[in-house]
Amino acid sequence: MVRSGFDIEDRRMHEVKLSDGTITLSPLRLDDVEAHLAGEDELLVRCLNGGPGTREGVEAYFRHCWEQWGTGGPLRAFGIRVSPDETLAGTVDLRFAKEGLAPGQVNVAYGLYPSWRGRGLATRAVLLASHYAATEGGEEAVIQVDPENRASAAVARRAGFSPGEQPPGNGGARFDWYIRDLRDDP
Repeated sequence: MVRSGFDIEDRRMHEVKLSDGTITLSPLRLDDVEAHLAGEDELLVRCLNGGPGTREGVEAYFRHCWEQWGTGGPLRAFGIRVSPDETLAGTVDLRFAKEGLAPGQVNVAYGLYPSWRGRGLATRAVLLASHYAATEGGEEAVIQVDPENRASAAVARRAGFSPGEQPPGNGGARFDWYIRDLRDDP
């Protein structure tokens, strides 16, 4: 099935596959653990992971992600894959429910491994994930960026997000918010 330039091969939760012809997004799986650990660097640890990954911790998280797909939970975690062999280049997560989000808002978080940065892949992943969020009922996508992470803010702007206001009471953490309306997503 082709929709507006996005290829959705199978709508069953575990088999969702989104592609724009350059990258493919598909659910994270246990055979991605090694590639994820190998790709992790200080930037991913600081901005996304909250600490260096361990095999046990990453496996547990990927199992949780897989279970969320299976139960239709609020987390949809994708591997960002490139080339015909679908090499794992990073991840993009959608959270349809999260503290601080208004009803209809979907949090988008992404990270690329160092060797894949600077090629526009994160922007492509955010666009594909945002389109998917719209098809699943998301009304507004939100990207929360550490104010010092200019590259992530640039991804948000290239993907059509505009600066927004962080709601009060967000645990004291200070993030720049970028918001994109999904209701008119093609």
